[in-house]
Amino acid sequence: MSDIQDYIDQHIEAFQEQLFEFLRIPSVSTDRDKRNDVRRAALFLTEQLEEIGLDKVTLHETAGHPIVTAEKMVGEDRPTVLIYGHYDVQPPDPEELWTTPPFEPTVKEGRVYARGASDDKGQSFTHLKSVEAFLKTGSALPVNVKYLLEGEEEIGSPHLVPFIEEHKEALACDMVLISDTAMFDEDQPSITFGLRGLAYMEVHVTGPNRDLHSGVFGGAVENPVNVLAEIIGKLKGEDGVIRIDGFYEDVLPMTPEEREAVKALPFDEEEYKRDLGLTALHGEQGYSTLERASARPTLDVNG
Repeated sequence: MSDIQDYIDQHIEAFQEQLFEFLRIPSVSTDRDKRNDVRRAALFLTEQLEEIGLDKVTLHETAGHPIVTAEKMVGEDRPTVLIYGHYDVQPPDPEELWTTPPFEPTVKEGRVYARGASDDKGQSFTHLKSVEAFLKTGSALPVNVKYLLEGEEEIGSPHLVPFIEEHKEALACDMVLISDTAMFDEDQPSITFGLRGLAYMEVHVTGPNRDLHSGVFGGAVENPVNVLAEIIGKLKGEDGVIRIDGFYEDVLPMTPEEREAVKALPFDEEEYKRDLGLTALHGEQGYSTLERASARPTLDVNG
């Protein structure tokens, strides 16, 4: 490993400048006016993958933004790791709240500040450079590696599932590595092995055919806002349990081993509250704060 570390140390400044070049591309997938920039980010990755020495580097066109794939197969007896990442980013709005330009990387106290630095360009780029360090030093990769890098994660990945279904054989692997989640703590390395999914709906409550004066119609006509508040109020009990019939039917219970593992984490609930500016926490009774925030389903209102 010394050769690999030496290579990284010798090229760290070049790596940083390449990352900055990547971060300067405003690849905002939700903005139609940035479509060419999103494509430019995909082309940046294909060039990087080819320069590293990966095989079968391909930019796949979709009905939306491109998907980039590549691989380096070193042996049929080795397990295959598929590395997933995304090169699109969220819009920088509201830009006036940024203290540094969102698409001009800035280093402060050892941290890189830019849109996409931690979601997910920085992580994706790290996975590229780690493999480069092996290949450029003639070191044997311990596993087969495949890359799947998309440009639509921030808009729900509408073309990713069809792409995977169409390319199942090419993407076949023993495990998928995704570095697009959070670490428990800066000083606590962690592996996220599961995430809560997402199901959402929009509720419209319709009332009278025009705006009504509460002083004239109040008490005689149901106010749609009050009805909506009543609906929301019935979703959960005071014990934090969700009251929708069948909501928990397919929820897997935490195993005793999982609960012990969560309990063993160095979590400071008082510091958690201080950081959020709260004096109390609330949630499903019978579970700890960490369990509720990671392993138990929840129901929240956005708006």
